[in-house]
Amino acid sequence: MPQSTDAPIDADSDALRTLLRHQASTVTVVTAPGSPPVGFTATSFTSVSLAPPIVSFCLNLGSSSWPAVARARHVAVHLLAHHQQDLARTFATSGIDRFAGPTRWRTGPEGVPILDDTLAWLLCRVVDRVTVGDHAVVLAEPEVLRHAEVGSPLLYHRGRYAGLTGDHDAAARRPAA
Repeated sequence: MPQSTDAPIDADSDALRTLLRHQASTVTVVTAPGSPPVGFTATSFTSVSLAPPIVSFCLNLGSSSWPAVARARHVAVHLLAHHQQDLARTFATSGIDRFAGPTRWRTGPEGVPILDDTLAWLLCRVVDRVTVGDHAVVLAEPEVLRHAEVGSPLLYHRGRYAGLTGDHDAAARRPAA
């Protein structure tokens, strides 16, 4: 078991950011309809409740995607497969058309962009937005979902993309269509 010899420090934003780099997170892309549609990479996706089914993700209020997400009735959350690091980088890059080639997508239910070849996706109805500090926590109810039977998720850990150790499932390239 790892042991720390460092004394505890104040939990300011820099210390918290450093500590959170030790937490591995699933990499997702959230999309919302609009003219143009919007999307962004998020590592804050989580299940909140199963009865009723509710999921959440967080978004910075200063993000270029926030105005569209603030108005959206529906969003899609896409769980990326390990081989989709380039897609994650695309949706994490500001000032570009994230939906231009080579991004492959289609308009899904409720006009929400659905990305092709992801490990899974959920079309969700937004039920609430809670402002906390400089972010909004978006709570949403999954209405439709699709997932691959096999595959390995893309993770984010210590400032870089990663996969599960020893999980070299070649079927990770068999995405949910």
